[in-house]
Amino acid sequence: MMTDNTMKIDNAMKINITRISTAITVALSLGGLALGGLALGGLATSAHAADPAAGKSVFTNVCSICHAAQPGKNGIGPSLFGVVGRKTGEEPGFHYSAANKGANLTWDEATLDKYLQAPRAVVPGTTMTYGGLKDDTKRANLIAYLATLK
Repeated sequence: MMTDNTMKIDNAMKINITRISTAITVALSLGGLALGGLALGGLATSAHAADPAAGKSVFTNVCSICHAAQPGKNGIGPSLFGVVGRKTGEEPGFHYSAANKGANLTWDEATLDKYLQAPRAVVPGTTMTYGGLKDDTKRANLIAYLATLK
């Protein structure tokens, strides 16, 4: 037997389910929805495009200790000027590890994303000692900045 209180709760639940369903439909139409690490409707998309200015800050704080953004200025690591589109081990004047020379990768955005997250997983034997940039947003911003260096 339904009382007035149970009918109110039942109606409130139906309203909330409708709102949730609408929100999911909108999110999916915008390119994806992430729930507990599960992506629905393709890849979950970030609310904002990658920001090269924020990426420059990441570069300055994390990468510039070993790398320069100027052409031909190699340090502990090679210059990253023009890195997007370059093959591994091909910056003139830099002494690369055999692993990096032999990796035969092109530094496109997808490869950089994987490498910057876990360098030694992508190029086993690399001498780059950096453990990886785990933050997806910072990594996307950094790659957007690196793409401007040409």
